[in-house]
Amino acid sequence: MNVSTARARVAIVLKGYPRLSETFIAQEILELKKLGLPIELVSLRLPTDEREHPVHREIAEVPNYLPEYLYTDIPRVLRSWWKARKLPGYAQARRMFLADWKRDRTPNRGRRWGQALVLAAEMPADIGLVFVHFLHTPGSVARYATRMLGLPFAVSAHAKDIWTIPDWEKREKLADCAFLVTCTAANAEHLKGLAPEPEKVSLVYHGLDFSRFPPPPEGRSEPPRDGSDPAWPVRLLCVGRLVDKKGYAGLLDALGELKHLSWTLEIAGGGPLKGEMKARAERLGVAERVSFLGSMTQAELLERYRASDLFVLNCRVSDDGDRDGLPNVLMEAQSQRLACISTRVSAVPEIIRDGETGLLAPPDDALALSEVLARAIRDPALRDRLGRAGESHVHAHFGHASGVRAVFGRIGKVLEG
Repeated sequence: MNVSTARARVAIVLKGYPRLSETFIAQEILELKKLGLPIELVSLRLPTDEREHPVHREIAEVPNYLPEYLYTDIPRVLRSWWKARKLPGYAQARRMFLADWKRDRTPNRGRRWGQALVLAAEMPADIGLVFVHFLHTPGSVARYATRMLGLPFAVSAHAKDIWTIPDWEKREKLADCAFLVTCTAANAEHLKGLAPEPEKVSLVYHGLDFSRFPPPPEGRSEPPRDGSDPAWPVRLLCVGRLVDKKGYAGLLDALGELKHLSWTLEIAGGGPLKGEMKARAERLGVAERVSFLGSMTQAELLERYRASDLFVLNCRVSDDGDRDGLPNVLMEAQSQRLACISTRVSAVPEIIRDGETGLLAPPDDALALSEVLARAIRDPALRDRLGRAGESHVHAHFGHASGVRAVFGRIGKVLEG
């Protein structure tokens, strides 16, 4: 890529930054910088996590934080409108917004327009492309702003942002963007079916930076745990925000069927369902076996992966259509030779081959999940085999370097015209 052109920098628009739950995005940003891409970070929200990963410090970029709620900085929004209305594409962008508003009369839609005004008005002159993570809200802000400025925009789409917005919105954004990359084959197939130009859509796995997840030491526990000794319980781990699509309710229900076996469960992650899940564990009579660890840094998670015997992630499709794409925590767990159990949802089967690199249960079936869990809890040799196969599989197919190079190449083609 020739980065000496007049418009060489890329504005990367994010919903929130930094976020502990979006390490995969930060990892990609850092690697793009290492490849020589000059960037500007823009965030629609202020950070809410009290801590950050080392990768955020390595990126060393302070984002331009747009007003999360327009009423908190009315003078800034008005100054931006006064400037943006003189931009060459303002009238087109306004018509685009009004057409969207007629179909989606929500405060969030109005906020997207206000944030787009600020983004357009404050865009540095040397930006040649806006690259936005998430197709939904950030995608709208980028689309309106780039139309005002006459710049191209591109999208990295993930999970909720794809499955919780209407098809008309996806079609129109796909028609307007320079390209879209997405992190699962299931996502790519769906979006190609909606895109006027399917070749705009590419499958690019995020992958894992194995330098941050080096191979674990040999051996997990001696003697191996098999669920028969209350003094030597099998250590289960689940990592993910406490939200509906992670299936914590079903996981606790499944474990409630296994009180005759010796196990403990650690849950790493914060979120709105923490109180509800604690109460559910109490009702099921397993509260003393379940620990809620809260949000953790990457280094802390690495320790938990290595200290555990079995990883479980009970993915499901929420009532609003939200679902995981390809959960990075499965890659992280497999990189540590940790046997994984999950469900046949979205792209999970792309990384877990049932009986080969892990075990799968049907979603929303606590009894079936309990049977799969019982099998793995009782059989340390099975866990060892699946853990080793998973480690080999993730190293062979889910390294981050090739994916970042693919994104870098697509960006370069746009910048070079």
